[in-house]
Amino acid sequence: MARIGYARVSTGDQDLEGQLQRLRAEGCEIVRSEKVSGASRDGRAELSTVIDFLRLGDELVVTRLDRLGRDTRDVLNIVHECQERGAFVTILDPHVSTRGEMGHVILTVLGMVAQMERRFLKERQKEGIERAKAAKLYKGGQKRINRKFVAELKSRGHTVSSIAERISCSRMQVYRILNDIGNA
Repeated sequence: MARIGYARVSTGDQDLEGQLQRLRAEGCEIVRSEKVSGASRDGRAELSTVIDFLRLGDELVVTRLDRLGRDTRDVLNIVHECQERGAFVTILDPHVSTRGEMGHVILTVLGMVAQMERRFLKERQKEGIERAKAAKLYKGGQKRINRKFVAELKSRGHTVSSIAERISCSRMQVYRILNDIGNA
């Protein structure tokens, strides 16, 4: 029986180290991590790998529920997939586990709260953007990746994978940038 940790942050500029340290301190022999949005399961290859790896009696450990997902259905589907493999899910903060029946109820409620938080956040963000637009202060989302640097690395012969690793983004983002600038 293995304790397998999963850590996630939403963007490349966020730090995973706190989650990784906590999971290791909790006795996770294997810890997988990724930098990708938790809004859906799309693009979360490390999570899929962890779930595929789970065996009877194993335990998937995350620091907080929102590291698994922000959508109630996604969280419940992940828990269900783990259970089908005979594995358990444990959230460290607050401490909840699917080892007991009450854990399922608590995870469902927490999943609904996480989804509600996400909706509220999006509403507040939309309201803030509308106010900024009305005040003629809104400039749109800032590009996080230096597109010229990506093109320069590609022209120097770097592979898409090496560019993605160097600038901490996905290969798909690099392909999109190269395609946009006509350098694919």
